[in-house]
Amino acid sequence: MPVITNIQDLKRIYERRVPRMFFDYAESGSWTEQTFRENTSDFEQIRLRQRVAVDMSGRSTAAQMIGEDVSMPVSLAPVGLTGMQHADGEIKAAKAAEEFGVPFTLSTMSINSIEDVAEATTKPFWFQLYTMNDEDYVRRLIQRAKDAKCSALVITLDLQILGQRHKDLKNGLSAPPKLTPKTIANLMTKWAWGIEMLGAKRREFGNIVGHVEGISDASSLGAWTAEQFDLSLDWGKIAKLKEMWGGKVILKGILDAEDARMAVKVGADAIVVSNHGGRQLDGALSSIRMLPQILDAVGGEVEVILDSGIRSGQDVLKSLAMGANGTMIGRAFVYGLGAMGQKGVTKALEVIHKELDTTMALCGERDIANLGRHNLLIPKNFEGNWQG
Repeated sequence: MPVITNIQDLKRIYERRVPRMFFDYAESGSWTEQTFRENTSDFEQIRLRQRVAVDMSGRSTAAQMIGEDVSMPVSLAPVGLTGMQHADGEIKAAKAAEEFGVPFTLSTMSINSIEDVAEATTKPFWFQLYTMNDEDYVRRLIQRAKDAKCSALVITLDLQILGQRHKDLKNGLSAPPKLTPKTIANLMTKWAWGIEMLGAKRREFGNIVGHVEGISDASSLGAWTAEQFDLSLDWGKIAKLKEMWGGKVILKGILDAEDARMAVKVGADAIVVSNHGGRQLDGALSSIRMLPQILDAVGGEVEVILDSGIRSGQDVLKSLAMGANGTMIGRAFVYGLGAMGQKGVTKALEVIHKELDTTMALCGERDIANLGRHNLLIPKNFEGNWQG
């Protein structure tokens, strides 16, 4: 294994190894990509307070997320097409997360199915649900997640309609890849990826193919998916989904204080402050910039998880010190997965943990639970002077 010192090292290997359409799928935002860029650049505006002559021994990053013990308050976010980044990608990512002691979230739009991941792991994982017009399919999908002993249902709220991602359209994104002269030329340079994919358990959407009547190939799947996202999703439907699930529910895609209050009202166990990694509403504010007013809105009545833009342990620390109860990483673990499979996901988690632990010590803290705004230097206008 090459010397990996940060997440960017994994990203460079990932870009060399994975076909362009799947790299671009992960490494892009919608429209002008303003929000995608600011998700990371806004973290850079927050500075850290260095403290000295404090006892740094016996440090702990252990915490809880929705009542589950975690080695650090970082969970793997739901990412579609993960099994196209590396053969059996969801299985490998879930196993790495389990061994490291952090939650893994399986996407509805995964390549490996709920059952595949459950069979390969021993610890319950989280399942992410996209609400769709086919209510019978949604009911069966939720039941499958129950049967797999998933410990939380993550309902994504910010993808009722798909934000346009220019690169995906230009690349003709599909799973498996459509063989055009352009994709064939690119795939010929990614022979290691291709050899591994030949032995993959699946190369299509495992939670859909075989579970919806009439879907047998990529074209029928594409047509079905394009018309399935539920445009009429509202808080009443969210409440019904929560009742149908009957367990812990995390609502993902909250970026407004009023929506945060509504999430509390419907009884969410946690909310994820997220703009879908900058892949939906371009021009929206970054998640870290919106975090303070959302925390004020919920007043501690619900756990708050910060997603979108985290690329380091320092970003995790800044999120927690700002008041988040936990974080989600998407691209950071995908870089590792695409670069080196399960070992790469483990390496990404190790990098983030080391950065988090070392930074916590240099800020004068031994217990992650003690992090707070006293560890940060935040620009006076960080939350902005916006009128609405």
